[in-house]
Amino acid sequence: MKTNAFVFGFLFCFLSVFPQQNTSTDSIKPRIATINYNVKSDSLALSPETPPLEQIAGAPKAFYTYYWEMGDGNYSKEKNPKHVYRDKGDYEVKLWVTNNYDTGKPPVTRPKKINIPKDAENFEAQASMLEDFTLQRNREPVPNQDMVLIMSYKNENDYTTNGKLYLFYNEQKYAADNFELAEMRAHHGEEELLNEDIVYNIPKDNFDGTLLASAEDDTIKLYQKQQDSTKKTDLPLTLKESNEYYKTSKVLEFKNMEPKEERNVFFTMKTTPEMLKDTSAIISVRGVFVPDSNYSNHTVKEMEMEIVTSHDPNKMSSNGTFLNYRFVRYKTLKYKIKFQNNGEGPAQTIRLETDIPEMLDKQTLEVMDMYPKVKICPKREVQYSCLDTTFTDTQAIFTFKNIYLPGSEQKNVKEYDSTKGFVRYKIKFSEDFHKKKTRSRTAIIFDKNDPIITNYSTTRFLPGISIGAKAGYNYFPDLIDSKSYFVGATISPYKSYRWYWQVELLNSFHNYNSKTSITEEIIGGAQGFEQLQRTTASSGFENIDWEVPILIRYNINNYIGLGTGLNNMITLSKKEDQSLLIERFEGINPQAPIVETINSSSSSSDSFTNLRTGFLVEITGGFARIGPSFGARYVLNFKDDFNYLQMYGIWKF
Repeated sequence: MKTNAFVFGFLFCFLSVFPQQNTSTDSIKPRIATINYNVKSDSLALSPETPPLEQIAGAPKAFYTYYWEMGDGNYSKEKNPKHVYRDKGDYEVKLWVTNNYDTGKPPVTRPKKINIPKDAENFEAQASMLEDFTLQRNREPVPNQDMVLIMSYKNENDYTTNGKLYLFYNEQKYAADNFELAEMRAHHGEEELLNEDIVYNIPKDNFDGTLLASAEDDTIKLYQKQQDSTKKTDLPLTLKESNEYYKTSKVLEFKNMEPKEERNVFFTMKTTPEMLKDTSAIISVRGVFVPDSNYSNHTVKEMEMEIVTSHDPNKMSSNGTFLNYRFVRYKTLKYKIKFQNNGEGPAQTIRLETDIPEMLDKQTLEVMDMYPKVKICPKREVQYSCLDTTFTDTQAIFTFKNIYLPGSEQKNVKEYDSTKGFVRYKIKFSEDFHKKKTRSRTAIIFDKNDPIITNYSTTRFLPGISIGAKAGYNYFPDLIDSKSYFVGATISPYKSYRWYWQVELLNSFHNYNSKTSITEEIIGGAQGFEQLQRTTASSGFENIDWEVPILIRYNINNYIGLGTGLNNMITLSKKEDQSLLIERFEGINPQAPIVETINSSSSSSDSFTNLRTGFLVEITGGFARIGPSFGARYVLNFKDDFNYLQMYGIWKF
């Protein structure tokens, strides 16, 4: 009975706990978006079914954006697209839904196979490309999420061509990869050249001029013409530069592309968890389109993206997330302010109030690009659309005047990209600035509405290493005839602003004498008479010492610095010369005549001995952060007679 009761109780507890476990599991299930569709002959109508949005508090109204792949090489960014298929058959439709101003993760969608029962009658491909080569994406990259990259290309020649496509990603300047290529979807027979290295062959139509070292250390001739930003003629040079800037590349070959034909290749890029998680960072990928393999003419597109932690259209980003302070004076910062009109009507005036850190020179600010695409406003009032730039003490104010930017909630607005805009500008550093991080953000004002505040765009400086050369003199007041000179090196962060650590290794040459010791004693002399014996002992030392100070320093300004820390000293090599003088007197009176004198000397050596630790304080004057300066340091050793004052000169590089 007891056994049955125990088994019954165990089963009851198990069944009671089991539903609770299911509830817990269900609560963490990902959000799901489903594909609804309606097939009519050769056409397909699509609509998404999405979960409720989780509004970010204080942000504009949350909304979804959509990206569809039709399974035949076409795509759409509409919410409810319609598509006509050229050929009947089974097609796999994919959907990516992006949540904007939403606290959760993007919903996941299962692809759906859809059968199209009939070929299209009198099918005509819809021309959509204004350029021969473009790169697009369905969303900004978020660490550990998927992003789709769309590579579109068009044959603008009047004959059928075979060519190549190159994709470069994962910039060399980042230690970790930003992307992993999860999947490539090609619909027109594009094939990846898996075993082809990107080599720098001489194109047959370019052979004159520039020298370039080959892999065999010989020289080959390459020709470089004046080129614009996208159309280029020196393919080997483009591939070389791209390979030096990016770690990873893919090469695709396409064939039999008809005149005016447009094609798309889709790449699912998985953003790695190691991606730099800074919402102000800008990363890029590059595509190269060679429309005809017989020629070296090609198009280059570089797509910049902002790393984000959530999908918010109003953002500020910069290429100056991490900068090397040693070389930053020669660098120009680039910023991008993105915005989207989420209203129910168009915006006619958009004002961007942007922080300009004090280390930047407002006079060097230059607008590089913008959307809506308008002219720069003149100093007088005008009626046409333009972008005006004004300044306050701490801000730059960009104002779009007399424009029409539709709202995402406006009737008959199907393309969300048409409701977005941006300003991209560059700015240089001031003549004199310190190594401290900066933060900038923008207040975005649509017409007379309340401002929308963006994220902070942060500029940080890599610590860098400053090597210093140091030499000077150590004065030991408690030692006799002390002479101590040293040379050494210091390591510290490059040109630190206020607080920083510094470690030194100093090699000193130290000569000094010990205090003379005199001892007297009564000894038995000849014939039983007592004698006074006086012994005088002295030593001279020749040491080679190593000092390893570890200190924390503070720069009061550009010219005065203070420091404190611990000093460790060990004798690397010690040589001691000892002399001994023995004097014996007649009787026990020290005034009596000396009857016997004995002189003796001895030498000894040792190494790695006499460890001394002490506390130090110092002050420097000169160029406190970089360059030459002079200083005084006092070391209070925890061992008698070895306190000393150090006078030195130092030059930090």
